[in-house]
Amino acid sequence: MYHQYIDTPLGLMRISASEQGVTEALFIQPSEQATAKPSPITEQAAAQLNAYFAGNLQQFDLPLAATGTEFQRQVWQQLTTIPFASTCSYAAIAQQIERPKAMRAVGAANGRNPISIIVPCHRVIGASGKLTGYAGGLDRKAWLLKHEQHH
Repeated sequence: MYHQYIDTPLGLMRISASEQGVTEALFIQPSEQATAKPSPITEQAAAQLNAYFAGNLQQFDLPLAATGTEFQRQVWQQLTTIPFASTCSYAAIAQQIERPKAMRAVGAANGRNPISIIVPCHRVIGASGKLTGYAGGLDRKAWLLKHEQHH
């Protein structure tokens, strides 16, 4: 497993990868930072995330290798289709994966997404249009949505 850290406008992120692709991109506390062991994949992910935060990248192009259940991976794959600067509801994701009654399960899978920003779980909002849970915190979610609207 490979790890790399980047400083972002929202705090420190850890990027992890296997030989197959990115397995994690999460906000962490500085005390969680360990020795970095980068790879070409983590370096590519770091470069793309830095370009995203600079307002120069709207679509990530990285191999992804998150570990999860088949349902979770299906939801995460669907999240990658939400266009930059757009939002979508949990119900819409459930419809798109042909599981219209699975809104809560979609929400749970969304909350367990280990690849923040690259797999844009921050673009999923409540049916009412209100911001709902985000593992990185609602302040970060609001910032990311405003950042995308601005760019």
